[in-house]
Amino acid sequence: MTAMDKLRVDIWSDIACPWCYVGKRRLEAAVAQLDCRDAVHVVWRAFELDPSAPRVRSADVGYAERLAKKYGSSVAQAEGMIERMTAVAAQDGLDFRFDRIRPGNTFDAHRLLHFAHEHDPNGPLQDVLKERFLLAYMTEGEPIGEQDVLLRLCCEVGLDEETVRQVLTTDAHARHVRADEAEAAARSITGVPFFVLDGRHAVSGAQPADLLRGALERARREQVASSSTVLAEGAACGPDGCS
Repeated sequence: MTAMDKLRVDIWSDIACPWCYVGKRRLEAAVAQLDCRDAVHVVWRAFELDPSAPRVRSADVGYAERLAKKYGSSVAQAEGMIERMTAVAAQDGLDFRFDRIRPGNTFDAHRLLHFAHEHDPNGPLQDVLKERFLLAYMTEGEPIGEQDVLLRLCCEVGLDEETVRQVLTTDAHARHVRADEAEAAARSITGVPFFVLDGRHAVSGAQPADLLRGALERARREQVASSSTVLAEGAACGPDGCS
C-alpha cells in the first residue's frame, strides 16, 4: 500500500501539552481497533502554545503556580486540575509527573519533528520521535527546550548525531514550522490536539478512542468511495482500441 492509498491524519500538537499526549494514546487505541489499521498515516504538525517561552523556564515557580497564573485561578484549584489530569492520563497508560516538568520553548523540537518526517516521510520515525519528546517532557522531566537534550533524544531514536546538530545550529525547517502555524490560524485552530482526517474532517481535543475510531472509519469510507467513483465518462483509449 502506497502513501497515497492511506488515510492521512494531520495532528496539530505541542510537546508542552498534556492533552496532546493523551490524544496520541487515544488515537493509537482507535487505530488499533480498525480493520484497516495499516491504512492510517499520521503526520505531526507544529503548534506552539507559548511561542515566546524561553528555552528553559526558571524552576523557582512550580507548575501549579504557573497554571494558576495562566488561568486566573488559585494554586489549590490548579493543583486540583493537575490531579484530575494525572488521573485521566493514568487511565490511558500514561504517567504524568508534573512535579518534574521543566517548561520551555518547543520551536526546535518542532523543527526536528519536521526533519524526522523529511527523513522518513512514509515511515514511523516522526511518530517515534514525537513519542520520545512527549515522554521526556511529561514523565522524565527533561528540559525540552535545551538543544543538548534534543540532540540526545534524537540519537536515542536512531537519528544521526551530526545531521541533527546541523539542524539545531541552523534555521532548517523553521519555515515548515511557521507554515504549520499559519495553516492552523487559517483553520481557526486555537487549541490542541487538533486532528484533520483526509484533509476534510476535523476532530478537536483529546476525544475518547471510540469517537476517534468512528471518525476514522467514516473518513476512510468516504476516501475509498471518492477514489472509486467515476464522475464522468467520455471518449478514451484502452488496450483494445479507442472509443
